[in-house]
Amino acid sequence: MPFDLTYLLLIVASLVLGYGTQAYIKSQYNKFSKVSISSGLTGAQTARRMLDANGLADVPIRSIPGNLTDHFDPRSRVVSLSADVYEGRSVAATAVACHECGHAVQHARDYAPAKIRSLLVPAVQLASNLWAIALMIGIVLNFLGLIWAAVGLYAAVLLFQLVTLPVEFNASSRALAYISLGGYLPDQETRGARKVLTAAALTYVAGALLSVIQLIYILGRTRRR
Repeated sequence: MPFDLTYLLLIVASLVLGYGTQAYIKSQYNKFSKVSISSGLTGAQTARRMLDANGLADVPIRSIPGNLTDHFDPRSRVVSLSADVYEGRSVAATAVACHECGHAVQHARDYAPAKIRSLLVPAVQLASNLWAIALMIGIVLNFLGLIWAAVGLYAAVLLFQLVTLPVEFNASSRALAYISLGGYLPDQETRGARKVLTAAALTYVAGALLSVIQLIYILGRTRRR
């Protein structure tokens, strides 16, 4: 195969954006992890209050190992917070805890993009495992039909990433609404929480952008074949 400068540049861009966004979110999280909140509540206590305020007293909160492993599982309806967030009394812990509660509120309110994303999960798990294999076999065998199948599988992965964007932005909006509109945190601490959530959102934006670029590249190569 001839040397492909475009693909090399794509790999470099992926590494730069990937590591860059991860470094940025960690820097913002670490920065505001050192800023204590005036309420003195832990992330778990804050999450409990936000869930209760939204009529979700039956949604449990648990502590899990790891760093920034926080998530909400719509199947079990459990908010899982990493130990630093669960026990933390910082602006960062408050922001992350409320963000995950935002996902729980989405699930309870039947937020459409979140429902669509949940429906796409099984198909995307299959597509993400198969598209690269199908593409490589199609190229080796010069089987254009299999290459186009790989493109379709990759497009499904991209669709999932695009649907994820409004889900994540909306969860952060719900978190900030609870934090700020209720006067839960002073303005300065609210601005810090917004910076943490904005940094987290950038990782999803960067991932989606790279996927769009890669899909365009694959489509261009496929059409030339």
